[in-house]
Amino acid sequence: MASKLPPALQQELKIRCAELGLDIQDAATTAIINWRSGSSPVPEVDTTGARSFSTWLPTGLYDDFKGTCTERDLSFIQGLAQSIRAWLEDNPSPKQVGLPTAPRRIIVCNQKGGVGKTTISAGIAEAHAETAGIGAKCLQNFVGALTETELERLNRTREQLLAVIADYMAGGQRVLLVDYDPQLHLSNQLGIPPIAVGEDSLVTHMTGDPKGDIRDLVVTIDDPRFAGRLHVLPGTREGFLLDSKLALTAAQSRGFQKESALERALHPLEADYDVIVIDSPPSLGLSMDAGLYYGRRRPNEKVGRSGVLIPVQSEDSSADAYEMLVDQIGDLEADLHLEIDRLGIVVNLFDSRRGYIATSSLEEWHNVEDQNVIAVVDDLKEQRESVRLKRPLLSYVPESKQANVMRLIVAGAGK
Repeated sequence: MASKLPPALQQELKIRCAELGLDIQDAATTAIINWRSGSSPVPEVDTTGARSFSTWLPTGLYDDFKGTCTERDLSFIQGLAQSIRAWLEDNPSPKQVGLPTAPRRIIVCNQKGGVGKTTISAGIAEAHAETAGIGAKCLQNFVGALTETELERLNRTREQLLAVIADYMAGGQRVLLVDYDPQLHLSNQLGIPPIAVGEDSLVTHMTGDPKGDIRDLVVTIDDPRFAGRLHVLPGTREGFLLDSKLALTAAQSRGFQKESALERALHPLEADYDVIVIDSPPSLGLSMDAGLYYGRRRPNEKVGRSGVLIPVQSEDSSADAYEMLVDQIGDLEADLHLEIDRLGIVVNLFDSRRGYIATSSLEEWHNVEDQNVIAVVDDLKEQRESVRLKRPLLSYVPESKQANVMRLIVAGAGK
């Protein structure tokens, strides 16, 4: 058999065979046989930069393999890459069994602007990074003090909420907060200078034109509550051109997969973090596809560990935007044969003084099929004050209602 494989996949195959005491020839044979016999759709593998790969196969298997690729309308390189990737997933490293293979990835998204994506992104990142133990105690006290009206808004009993937070494990984690929105709200709210247009940024790394190490772009939040664990990748206004840049790069570079651009850019950072939170742009374009793809469930990853968190408001235009986002997620799942977990809906900026408009809309959010409202964030002054002061909410008012709701979001996401 003579074909090609991406260098990283070749290396992973060699290491896994060495760890398991297997011959590459036997592994490749098993991989191709299993792949040919499988009937379920297999996610496409990024084969950018594929290099020569050859091994011996039993007589006739290579011809059978090529025939299957033709039937499935795949290149031989893609078919081999899918075979090897599936075999690696079925034969995990002894060193990694039972351990997560990547940081938790939370994509905070909604194509409607002004629903509070930045507020939620920053809040849950802070909740993951604050000193371990402090958040759990604050959260238990908060849930214990909720009024019956507040419990009704959440459509849960106090006992149900206490059960959700009983295994609250956030706190003390290394967190990367990514300003993926060219409007730069996140960077500005935290007092971090955005990256100038034309400089090295997330955009240049996504479009294959990096000018340096992406690690050099990361900024640490200097606050004792987070003890150096909370980091930010600042945004750039060049992100307004990201969709067109991704399309152009794909047109000029054969094998460039637009959807995996964010994952390729952030991959060098993943080993340094337990959680990565993406503050997404209000968009349904290619950049959003890349964000959704980054939050997909990876092989051997627990259901609900990573995925999309959707802030909304209790009014009709949010519902329309939500449906558009759900359609985009469904299309991406179908097109690329992947799964993107929904971590929940957060109803933000809730104000009961709006009467029937707010309460009826909240009821409709609770009735959304196959989705949970995991938190309702009231429209309170503390968040606006923290933004004005350019301080993290959980540092400015750590025991406030809004700070505890951020912890509740983390406790309930994916449950």
